[in-house]
Amino acid sequence: MLFCPKDFNLLMVEEGPESKLRFACNTCPFVYEIKKKVIGRTFPKLKELDYIMGGSAAWENVDSTDAVCPKCSHGKAFFMQLQTRSADEPMTTFYRCCNHKCAHNWRD
Repeated sequence: MLFCPKDFNLLMVEEGPESKLRFACNTCPFVYEIKKKVIGRTFPKLKELDYIMGGSAAWENVDSTDAVCPKCSHGKAFFMQLQTRSADEPMTTFYRCCNHKCAHNWRD
């Protein structure tokens, strides 16, 4: 319950009698006692960068350049450029380390 059922304002958390927490409306006398405390959070798993950019097939016919990998300090990296913002913004350059054991992805 996040909104007051009487005037539909956002309910605020306040300390009630006996140091128990409750939801209370700032504009009317509505009060709702909180009975269960939530102590854990679950975060969704983020997608890998490859899925956003077309998977491993997107890296098959790309050029390489002299760029230092921030993970393994290898001196060469594959790169590709994509327009990720509006047309008046510069293109985003994505890199992948040429060291096959590392294969770290980053962007510039």
